[in-house]
Amino acid sequence: MPKQFANWRGKPVVRHSVERLLTAGVAPIVVVIPDGAHDVASAALDGLPVRLITGGASRQDSVRAGLEALANDAPAIVHIHDAARPILPLAVVERLEKALEHQPGAIPVLPVVDSLCNASDNLMGAPARREALRRVQTPQSFRFADILAAHRAWDGPTNAGDDAQVARAYGLGIALVDGDEALHKLTYASDFASTLPPVRMGTGYDVHRLEDGEELWLCGVKIDHHQGLSGHSDADVAIHALVDAILGACARGDIGQHFPPSDPQWKGAASDRFLAHAVKLAGEVGYVIGHVDVTIICEAPKIGPHREAMRARLAAIMGVDVGLVSVKATTTEKLGFTGRGEGIAAQAAATLLLA
Repeated sequence: MPKQFANWRGKPVVRHSVERLLTAGVAPIVVVIPDGAHDVASAALDGLPVRLITGGASRQDSVRAGLEALANDAPAIVHIHDAARPILPLAVVERLEKALEHQPGAIPVLPVVDSLCNASDNLMGAPARREALRRVQTPQSFRFADILAAHRAWDGPTNAGDDAQVARAYGLGIALVDGDEALHKLTYASDFASTLPPVRMGTGYDVHRLEDGEELWLCGVKIDHHQGLSGHSDADVAIHALVDAILGACARGDIGQHFPPSDPQWKGAASDRFLAHAVKLAGEVGYVIGHVDVTIICEAPKIGPHREAMRARLAAIMGVDVGLVSVKATTTEKLGFTGRGEGIAAQAAATLLLA
């Protein structure tokens, strides 16, 4: 089984890679596959909006086939990505696209931290200067017309190594942007043996004061009520608790670290942005939402009439089936600040599954 079609963290490697590209807003996507692999590729990518193209004898031949498939409706830029790099942080794509504003090509790289030497017959030779070297990753990104012309003009070795070499031989400038250690290429059998736990769980809790003249947002739904919650953002106490639960499950801090109330850019911000960010961070460490459970604690308003709309809204923000979202409500029998109607509290639990 070619490694790109082998299962890794619950699904084929190539599916992980395509899903990450789709999440980054990359479209259309052409997947270049080996001859005779149409059935296994179709099964691996079932339901995803991709076009399958049969490649050639070398990487350079295969990439050119993919580029030619896009040529009739050419995009402005193209990302050429190894299917065997299943964890693609969105920030890397953003850095690449920013670099293409100034150069025709851009690639993600990492510094070399180990000492290096030349070797001959298993004997150490002269040292190599690691300061001048970089580890190259993908996606390698280019202005489409430039990289297509470079591949069409290529007359070097049958296997060009990577697309940056093809572009550089054509005279194109290649910008270097920061890569990510998570973006490693699955190469060895040990890479398929994950040491991450299959399930992680986190909890969250939040409180906001009820005040006159404020809007009331709960679980991303605006509720008609004589008072609203006060806070730096829209003060959606339920979403805030859920964000902390997801961040806790993936050990990425809390909502205050990512969206500090001292930062004016978050004043009045819709909390759906916070929730989408937490889900993205979970994905970057290899997890997807397994189930979330939110409990809203208040005397008023009544949550029951809004429960299904809340579940649907949370599911839409997180990109999951509504069956994975639970919203409940309870009172404190007139006790405490919630019982006196001074504020609303919420607690949440989130279960993350290894992707």
